[in-house]
Amino acid sequence: MADGFLPIPSVDVVTFGCRLNACESEAIAAQAAADGIVDAVVFNTCAVTGEAVRQARQAIRKARRQRPGTKLIVTGCAAQIDPAAFAAMEEVDLVLGNAAKAAPGALRGHGVEVGDVMSARGHASRASGAPAGRARAYVEIQNGCDHRCTFCVIPFGRGNARSTPAAAVITRIRALAAEHAEVVLTGVDLTSWGADLDGAPTLGALVARILAEVPELPRLRLSSIDAAEIDAELMACLAREPRLAPHLHLSLQSGDDLILKRMKRRHSRAQALALIEAVRRVRPETAFGADFIAGFPTETDAAFENTLALVEEAGLAFLHVFPYSPRPGTPAARMPRVAGAVVKERAARLRAAGDAALARHLDRQIGRRVTALVERAGRARAEDFTEFAFAGEAASGALITGEITAHDGRRATLVRRRRAIP
Repeated sequence: MADGFLPIPSVDVVTFGCRLNACESEAIAAQAAADGIVDAVVFNTCAVTGEAVRQARQAIRKARRQRPGTKLIVTGCAAQIDPAAFAAMEEVDLVLGNAAKAAPGALRGHGVEVGDVMSARGHASRASGAPAGRARAYVEIQNGCDHRCTFCVIPFGRGNARSTPAAAVITRIRALAAEHAEVVLTGVDLTSWGADLDGAPTLGALVARILAEVPELPRLRLSSIDAAEIDAELMACLAREPRLAPHLHLSLQSGDDLILKRMKRRHSRAQALALIEAVRRVRPETAFGADFIAGFPTETDAAFENTLALVEEAGLAFLHVFPYSPRPGTPAARMPRVAGAVVKERAARLRAAGDAALARHLDRQIGRRVTALVERAGRARAEDFTEFAFAGEAASGALITGEITAHDGRRATLVRRRRAIP
């Protein structure tokens, strides 16, 4: 879903989809300013669902009506996967491939400039470039994916897995730590980081180096990770490093073993539960989120009930629920479909289960003393990503400490006990 226009003077960037896209939109905005681009709108698209593509096309048409003389540029995964569809829109001036979206001078082009993303090699670290006072900064450490889940088109928008060398990541984080209390590591397949580098270092090894070599960074967080690939060093970091946020968002997708196999996921239901249990043994306060797809092709009532039961059995706190959306060219799109009304109903039930899971999580927080990162006026998040409401003044990006006294089912109430840490 579009996050809106980024308020920079030379170009507006409209972001759809994931945190990685949001990170890259900051890089696009910074490069546009460096190139002196004026009067342009860049649409950084998502291809995860058909709805995301529809929203992008709708936003492009709206922008043309509102800004008739402005250059409209379309990039991102949807543009990479189906450039012809966007080039056919009379509103669009330039379709730009994912690999070139933040390259110097790229936004000056016209027509279609989309290369073969599968041939991309190497990776340059991109940070969000978030200004001082922004709550957190995102650092892209990895791009692409070598796996082929049957429902997913993202590898065709991002290419094969590529990692940023550790030294470059650490240099970037050291620069950001002076102005940001929290840095988030992001990528398409985060836990695959390092597999293509010399010596095949692991994500856990990178996290350990960051925390050791950037001691001034208050908090390091991981974005979504694959439940099949948490390495031993990452587990050790969770156990011993209080600055590594006790929050993991897992790409689970289903709680039924047959559906997981048909999705071509690399974990079973039991393995997901075992992983969560193992993390809780070493870091009991860890909060877990998860992505789920409702109504995947061939999903029976019993299979869906297995997914529904997993939410409570795993003690999840935060759910992202997606109704199944067939993506052209994927194996899942050729499988027998679940009726649309059933997909919608299952998604609603799964979201309701997510609301109940969040309420249970918030119940457990009452009485805890936490340090929270201020995101905006009156709102902050704790180390485990619990959202809080608080009274009084505190700048975005500051750390505040207080006690959790109540909740409304969506966020907790934080009563502050001392002044904000700048």
